[in-house]
Amino acid sequence: MSKKRALISVSDKSGIIDFAKELATLDYEIISTGGTKRTLEEAGIPVQSISEITGFPEIMDGRVKTLHPNIFAGLLAIRENSSHMQQIKEQNIQPIDLVVVNLYPFKETISKPNVTFEEAIENIDIGGPSMLRAAAKNHQDVVVIVDPEDYQLVLKMIKENRNVDLRTRKQLALKVFQHTAAYDTIIAKYLAEQLEVDAPEQLTLTFEKVQDLRYGENPHQKASFYRQSLAKEGLAFAKQLHGKELSYNNIQDTNAAWEIVKEFTEPVVVAVKHMNPCGVGIGENLLEAFTHAYEADPVSIFGGIIATNQIIDEETAKKLKEIFLEVIIAPGFEEKALEILTTKKNLRLLELKEEQSNPKAKKMVSVLGGLLVQDQDLRPLMDEDLTVVTKKTPTKEEMEQLRFAWKVVKHVKSNAIVLVKGKQTIGVGAGQMNRVGAAKIAIEQAGEKAKGSVMASDAFFPMPDTVEEAAKAGITAIIQPGGSIRDQDSIDEADKHGIAMVFTGIRHFKH
Repeated sequence: MSKKRALISVSDKSGIIDFAKELATLDYEIISTGGTKRTLEEAGIPVQSISEITGFPEIMDGRVKTLHPNIFAGLLAIRENSSHMQQIKEQNIQPIDLVVVNLYPFKETISKPNVTFEEAIENIDIGGPSMLRAAAKNHQDVVVIVDPEDYQLVLKMIKENRNVDLRTRKQLALKVFQHTAAYDTIIAKYLAEQLEVDAPEQLTLTFEKVQDLRYGENPHQKASFYRQSLAKEGLAFAKQLHGKELSYNNIQDTNAAWEIVKEFTEPVVVAVKHMNPCGVGIGENLLEAFTHAYEADPVSIFGGIIATNQIIDEETAKKLKEIFLEVIIAPGFEEKALEILTTKKNLRLLELKEEQSNPKAKKMVSVLGGLLVQDQDLRPLMDEDLTVVTKKTPTKEEMEQLRFAWKVVKHVKSNAIVLVKGKQTIGVGAGQMNRVGAAKIAIEQAGEKAKGSVMASDAFFPMPDTVEEAAKAGITAIIQPGGSIRDQDSIDEADKHGIAMVFTGIRHFKH
């Protein structure tokens, strides 16, 4: 094997000593920089410094060391181009055949508490991405590695075939451009946040794969789950303690359930089916909250998702075990509770501890060929938002129930109606084309329980028909945004039946 040259400069030094030792035995000449060079020398591996190759010292605290024609010509020279080879020969430049580079830890740096802007900027790698891009561009002649996971693959090929095949070279080059694109995206995001740029003209995003999924919404659709880089909260950070692999629909439903849970500070249990709540219960403790959520709709909860803001205890676990559920997500599980629930082989148990939400995180929804980006719907309901528009004023108990219903209806697909009685939802009308249709569904589900309950609507009433249905069912109080040109019709209808109605001035459409 003819003498070849490898350039190694890494921040992540995992596996690099063993890899470099193998290269040395394969008669590779190794050149390196700074800390990587010291690491290799201490391991007894022969190594040349970049300065020996460039004839120029590292300057500006290492800001300039690899940016030199002796390096980049060695990377970019096309071996089958006689003119290129003649030019580097005339300049006494040797080709570089293999590049192993990973970058300054910018993401890790800005993740540190109280990191300064100056420290962050200093950890923007310049030479590393440049060498990677050059090597990846010339991948037909240069093997380029950015991921330590690829060390053994490359070594195996070199040992067995004295070379790395073109397809693998292309795959390695693809990894490089994905890596450098992600690196630059994180830098751009950091700078945008520092400058408080809310909606940049060019939005670049980067995500890291969490897992491939068995399929998407349906078995004929492929799907994967990704975590947004720099994110610190959300379902992508949940720890699966038990059960089979999460499906695409599991993830969607569990996220919907968790979003509702975050609305509450008191013990709450949320049951979700097809991204809509089928039962929400609150209580003095977890068992009481679960009992209310279950009794809200014991039919729909079958095969559903359960989320809570409480650690699952033994007594509640016993009740949960009696039902067929797909997922339970909670901040934690008592040891006895885990023993009980893990007897159900396929039940997914997720632990998610969120101490603080990021209100600045954006909500993104893809459309074919595009992306919709908006603020999260975090608008709290304040006392000053509430305006009683009817002759009757809600009682203290009714107002508490109206607030509860308002928290839930916010997370129900529009058009949405939610009925609440006591400490539980008793009827949910979701995703209907007209509001009175949603009301009828919620009232039908509630049955006799509707009498004496309260109603929440995610948007205003364009006609008095929803109030008419509420009156027939015996509903005593309604909360809705108001804002229709025909608000007075609904107010008059409520007054006619002695129903209290409160306007919030806040709409909660959810498409």
